[in-house]
Amino acid sequence: MESRAIVRIALMAAIIGALGMLPAVMLPITVGVPITAQTLGVMLAGIILGPRHGALAVLLFLFVVLLGAPLLSGGRGGLGVLFGPSVGFLLGFIPAAFVSGLVMERLKTLPVFASALVAALIGGVVVEYACGVAGLMVVARMSLLQALVAIAIFVPGDLLKALATAFVAEVSYRGYPAAIASRA
Repeated sequence: MESRAIVRIALMAAIIGALGMLPAVMLPITVGVPITAQTLGVMLAGIILGPRHGALAVLLFLFVVLLGAPLLSGGRGGLGVLFGPSVGFLLGFIPAAFVSGLVMERLKTLPVFASALVAALIGGVVVEYACGVAGLMVVARMSLLQALVAIAIFVPGDLLKALATAFVAEVSYRGYPAAIASRA
C-alpha cells in the first residue's frame, strides 16, 4: 500500500473521530443508541476512499476506540462499547463503508451526486441498519419488529446525512477529481 493511501485512511479515521465530538442526541425511544454524526463519516469513508480503504479507515477508527480513546459520541471508548445496545451499529460501520464504496464504484457511469447518494443510502443506511437491528435483537433481546420500531427515529437524520454525503462527494469531485477513488 502506498503512503498516500495510508495517509488518506488515517485522515478519514480522524474525521470519523472528530464527528464523534459533536454532541449526541439521546432519546428514551432510542434504547441506549445515540443519534450521532459519525455515520456521515462512515458513508464518506467508503464513497471517497473506495470499499477496501474505506473499510480500513473504519477499522482503524474502531481499533483506536477499542483501545480506549473516547472518540465515540458522548466521549465513549474502550471495550465496554462492545457490550451495549449500539454494538450492532458500531460493528456495522465496517460493512457500511465497504458497501458504500462498492456501490460507488459500480455506479461510476452516473453523475457523482447520484451515485454517492445511492451508495450512501444502500451502504450507510440499509447495511448499517441491518447490522444495528441485529445488534439490538441480540444485546437488547428485542424482536425484529421491536428493533425496527426503535430505529425508526434515526431514518430522517440518516437520510439527511446521505444527502450531505452526496453533496460533499460532488463538491470534492468538482474541486479535485482524484479525491473520489472510484473516479480517479
